[in-house]
Amino acid sequence: MTPAQVSLDVAGLVRRAQDGDTGARDEVIAEHLPLVYNIVGRALGGHPDVDDVVQETMLNALRGLPRLRNPGRFRSWLVAIAYRQIQLYMRSRKAGRHRLVPGPAEVPDPAGDFAERATAELVLAGQQRELVEATRWLDDDDRRLLGLWWQEAAGDLTRADLAAALDVAPKHAAVRVQRMKAQLDAARGVVGALRARPRCAELGGLLGPWNGVAGPLWRKRLVRHVRDCAVCARHGDGLVPPEALLLGLGALPVPIGLVTGLATGLATGLATAVPAKTAGFSLLPAFLRHKVLAWTTTAAVVTAGGGLVYAVHHEPTPAEDRTVAVAPTRTIPPPAPTTAPATVAPSPGPSANPGSGPAGKPAGLGVQRADIYVAPGGSDDGDGSAERPYASVGKAVRNVGAGQTIALRGGVYRPRAGIEIQVSGTADRRIVLSNYRDERPVIDATGIPADQWAVTQQASYWTVQGLEITGGPSHAYVCRGCRSSIFRRLSVHDNAGAGLMLRDPGTTGNQVLDSDFTGNGSGLDVQFGSGDANTLRGNRMAGNTGAGVDLGAFTGRVTLEHNWAYRNGGSGFVLGGGTPPASAAHLLRHNAAWQNAGNGFDDERNTAAVELTSNTAFRNRGTGFALRTSSGVLRSGAAAGNGRTWELGPDVRESRSRDEVIFRSTDATQAEGRRQATGGLPRTDYLTTGTGVGASMG
Repeated sequence: MTPAQVSLDVAGLVRRAQDGDTGARDEVIAEHLPLVYNIVGRALGGHPDVDDVVQETMLNALRGLPRLRNPGRFRSWLVAIAYRQIQLYMRSRKAGRHRLVPGPAEVPDPAGDFAERATAELVLAGQQRELVEATRWLDDDDRRLLGLWWQEAAGDLTRADLAAALDVAPKHAAVRVQRMKAQLDAARGVVGALRARPRCAELGGLLGPWNGVAGPLWRKRLVRHVRDCAVCARHGDGLVPPEALLLGLGALPVPIGLVTGLATGLATGLATAVPAKTAGFSLLPAFLRHKVLAWTTTAAVVTAGGGLVYAVHHEPTPAEDRTVAVAPTRTIPPPAPTTAPATVAPSPGPSANPGSGPAGKPAGLGVQRADIYVAPGGSDDGDGSAERPYASVGKAVRNVGAGQTIALRGGVYRPRAGIEIQVSGTADRRIVLSNYRDERPVIDATGIPADQWAVTQQASYWTVQGLEITGGPSHAYVCRGCRSSIFRRLSVHDNAGAGLMLRDPGTTGNQVLDSDFTGNGSGLDVQFGSGDANTLRGNRMAGNTGAGVDLGAFTGRVTLEHNWAYRNGGSGFVLGGGTPPASAAHLLRHNAAWQNAGNGFDDERNTAAVELTSNTAFRNRGTGFALRTSSGVLRSGAAAGNGRTWELGPDVRESRSRDEVIFRSTDATQAEGRRQATGGLPRTDYLTTGTGVGASMG
């Protein structure tokens, strides 16, 4: 079929769609969605927001379809809408976005809980890999133009289509393309020089003050150096024309999730935008899914120059296979030191038969009903029922039995002595201590004597959730020799000692999940003991005087996944210590440490085979990864802007770690802000690379 025939067929479909033919409208969408998706996807570099930009483009096009005067120009008109939508998106993100130099792309860890939602991850070889990295050095205008030119090189757009999208004459469009290609080739030379091992000594000296941000100033400096340096200039020689490399990368397959979202948006948002003679969009989801299966099949594996290009899609772990996460009681960033928590008004008295909220829906993420109730306005002379709640947490934990639940009503509890938990549950009859529904209980520990801990647990099989603890003169919560206990959505702040400490022999099978530890003496500690199968996941440790996480003098393996430690007075993650220093093969995956006064990750004389995979250290005053004595593995780590990048002992095996990375954002506002409604870490692209190097960041 010739281009003229294609144009005539599209024009006919568009006319029928304007007349209300739903089938024609569906086909117009389905035929052009891959084009729009690839233009946006290439321009935004596979950012998770690609789906949103594509969907908005298609919805805008469908809304404006009745006003299109020349159906024969539909393709150029649609591409122009996509180009304008990319402009709007980039402008909205410009203030918070910085790019850092990337490491090689790789397939993300399929077991990551917070895997990147990028549309595709490309495993490239040789110059194809460097070409993709070089595009990140382009400014926004050139990246938008690259997205259009990429489709022109693939034969999906004509030069007239490209010029129409730019709103310039074809001759002027040719000049702009030529300038963009020259910038791209210069960036390819820079990427080659930065990746070279051994690196040019003069270039190494030039990079000394560089903070890793791929801004215009450093682009000019590095391009000038590569051009004038005899050693580095050779990296710009023998480059395969970008057209040949771009064609070898193949098309990005449209994800099924985008199709579903687009179909929903069309069905709900265009009911009156375009008159329909048939049954609206009822056939669209099935029609688009059929098309997507074909697109995905052809795009899944492409052979190019002897190498393979993989389109990799990652599905998160099903919710039922993961520990349930619950909403937070407090948000970060770390608060200023306070002597007492803000006043929290007591909740109204509970009903005689508390249950779910309106229409049977749960009211909040705390427990909906309980065996024992505690309220600030209650009395320890009561019976702990909903009508006659206890007043103190201590009375409730002394009277609880295996299999029972304690609900704390909202308000402030002011114990005068440390709370002791000594009753254990069993594996099939756990004890739960929780906030009630969506209420916020606060334990103000300022009245507890300085020689006592606010809460001491010497019991097992507990679930403690939804509590806020503050003002303790020593440690806030200490669990001694506990087994199989779960701590989640806690907010522990402004205590003189540790926020939460698991310690002593027999500390086994415990989990600390989705909690915030801020402004304490130290954040989250597993110390002075032994035990296996302890897990820390989804926690934030910020603004503590000492370390964010401290595993000193603990000889059992601890697993740390998706934890963030930032702006602490010590190191972000301390993986050893003690006298003599403890030896334990801890496992760390997808953790991030930024702006800590000490090191990002420090083995602290631990000699065991610690394993660090896909972790990030950013702008710590000390060393990003200080693994001087351990004998483990540092894999796919990202380090940038630290006092020193690495300190690796002779027994550490390093692979695929990078000190030259492109972060999608270095604005921590979202990461340090409100958690998700489920209690999970905030969704953010802060410190993400999209290449499998560094923490996924949720």
